[in-house]
Amino acid sequence: LGNAPKAIEFYEQALVIAREIGDRGDEGTELGSLGDAYADWGDARKAIEFCEQALVIAREIGDRKGEGIELGRLGLAYADLSDMRKAINFYEQALVIAREIGDKYNEGTWLGNLGNAYVALGDARKAIEFYEQTLTITRQIGIRRSEATALKNIGDSFLNLEEYKKAKENHSQSIQVA
Repeated sequence: LGNAPKAIEFYEQALVIAREIGDRGDEGTELGSLGDAYADWGDARKAIEFCEQALVIAREIGDRKGEGIELGRLGLAYADLSDMRKAINFYEQALVIAREIGDKYNEGTWLGNLGNAYVALGDARKAIEFYEQTLTITRQIGIRRSEATALKNIGDSFLNLEEYKKAKENHSQSIQVA
């Protein structure tokens, strides 16, 4: 509903309970959720603080999927701080884990975020490489909305390169999928 302060309040309550009952997995989940809520609220530094704590727990309990998600969340937070090199580092780590565990959804997500990071760095060609990989995965797993987004991002990148025919083709496909 867009009410980050209220979400934070509930996540903090859930975190207290997870700690009281000694549920490390749930504790990590709540810390990660707090990180998301602070990111949504525009406080990337606080988001990093919580995601780092969640990452420690995910590694401690051997939760590879959770570890990948927290690495990706850290990438998002650093991207919010315009530190694209750190964001890329975290996205790459998250991508390795997603591939190791066969998590196609998050693999596509981190590839798309790598594309976004390279756009921010002004490297549209590199971005297209990642967006095309995202497109392949979204088609494999049937997530049409993400497919449309990948096509739009590819089109935008070609537009940045002043390759208007390719930009138009991808934007048209994006509209058809959407």
